Amino acid sequence: MKHELTLMAVHAHPDDEVLGTGGLLARCAAEGVRTVLVTCTNGEQGDDSGGVKPGEPGHNAAEVAERRLAELRESAGLLDIGHLELLGYRDSGMVGWSTNDDPEAFANIPLDESAGRLAELMERYRPQVVVTYDEDGGYGHPDHVQAHRIALAAAEKTGIPDKLYYTAIPRSGIRRMFDAVKEAGVEIDFEPPEDFGTPDELITSTLDVSAHVKAKVKALEAHASQGENIFLLRLPEEMQRMVFSFEAFVRHYSRVQGPDKEEDLFAGLR
Repeated sequence: MKHELTLMAVHAHPDDEVLGTGGLLARCAAEGVRTVLVTCTNGEQGDDSGGVKPGEPGHNAAEVAERRLAELRESAGLLDIGHLELLGYRDSGMVGWSTNDDPEAFANIPLDESAGRLAELMERYRPQVVVTYDEDGGYGHPDHVQAHRIALAAAEKTGIPDKLYYTAIPRSGIRRMFDAVKEAGVEIDFEPPEDFGTPDELITSTLDVSAHVKAKVKALEAHASQGENIFLLRLPEEMQRMVFSFEAFVRHYSRVQGPDKEEDLFAGLR
């Protein structure tokens, strides 16, 4: 029995869906592919009103979660995501935060439990393509690493996805972007190390999502409570177009024949 083409993106927090996969999700929706976004945590460790940081006086984790989930729903609508699934786990916080020790934090939930819940969603939606983070979670965040783990475990348990991909930012693209940001005079408090990003030779799939740049920007803007942390929103419009027009991925596995270098994650499945 053939099932409708379905993409499932597995992300850690509200707002993670936009940068690496917002264009993919919007493009797939425009092509008639069913899109499913799974968000694993409620984002409690994000900024509170007025930029109050986690651990600072006045930070209310429950209110932050409520606000961020509302922003997530708005973002999902802007990207035309067909199905939003919330696992509802507690945000673990960044590496080294005291919240890492919370037994209820997503990173500390037994893998069998969280992967089992994701496997149930895979059984329900039967995605041919699943996208998540690489084994380092992109930059080492405990929840991103855990999202990677449960996605692989659920895919293995169900045997459903035909193809599984990791989000990627080509190393050469990172350098060009930061050089352009400096030239534009945008102040940022982060200087990427030389090895930041994915080596270009590992990239298997590059998607043109230029038709959906406006949707990506609007979706990022929907996450207003975290806007202080999203320096890309401070870039000039022409620079945003340059940054947001392409998304890259590393193919972890594929059970179907397709080109070595892809411009479509559903290559071999259509």
